[in-house]
Amino acid sequence: MINTTYFILSIIAFIILVSIKQINQYQNGVKFTLGKYSGLMEPGWRLVLPIIQFYQKIDLRVKAVDVPNQEAITKDNISVSVNAVIYYKVKDADKAVLEVENFYYAISQLAQTTMRNAVGQVDLDQLLSQRDKVSGSIRDVIDKATDPWGIKVDNVELKDITLPEEMKRTIGKQAEAEREKRAIVIKAEGEVIAADNMAKAARTLSEATGALHLRTLQSINDISSDKSNTIVFAMPLEILRAFEGMGKKILKEKNSEQGE
Repeated sequence: MINTTYFILSIIAFIILVSIKQINQYQNGVKFTLGKYSGLMEPGWRLVLPIIQFYQKIDLRVKAVDVPNQEAITKDNISVSVNAVIYYKVKDADKAVLEVENFYYAISQLAQTTMRNAVGQVDLDQLLSQRDKVSGSIRDVIDKATDPWGIKVDNVELKDITLPEEMKRTIGKQAEAEREKRAIVIKAEGEVIAADNMAKAARTLSEATGALHLRTLQSINDISSDKSNTIVFAMPLEILRAFEGMGKKILKEKNSEQGE
């Protein structure tokens, strides 16, 4: 009788030891009893009875899915190759097991399809200049679609956008033309400023008697330091006008004498 009791207790102890399962802090367990869902298993040691019960561990940490290169056509009919990375985590372990067969594979396939659709809704310029906006739209679509699966999509990042070689050359020419345009505009603005300053200087010199002559002599003095230069002396207009007035006066006097 005592031996039988010890045997039964040994079997019970063995079953209990075999039934102990460990759930780590970053995991949840989904338990099934006789094939039916019977609850979540929190972190720690939990009992899972052999034969009649089984469980599945679900990792709750953030996961990264690398979406391979996807050939897509933008809204303005330009072929591009885009790849991305998706960061997500399981928020409801029971839904991740009960609602979808393999959520790893399902999210990867959904991300590829969504990324192609999102690229087809924007122009190439928007895709290149507003990558955050495109990434946000992809994240919203995937997050909404995976919500029934108990999945939370944290972020989507476009890693690389590959363009055809012909389009790269076209964009390079466009960028060069834009730089030339800016250079011409900046040069024209500089000429306008220089013309305004020259006009102010001319007004200042014209208001002061002899200022233009002094400025001319100063310029000649600056040039004379280099003996290899040939100096052409510019006669100030004031002097020429003085000679012209004297000539008219002399001519008038002669005409008066001849008339007498």
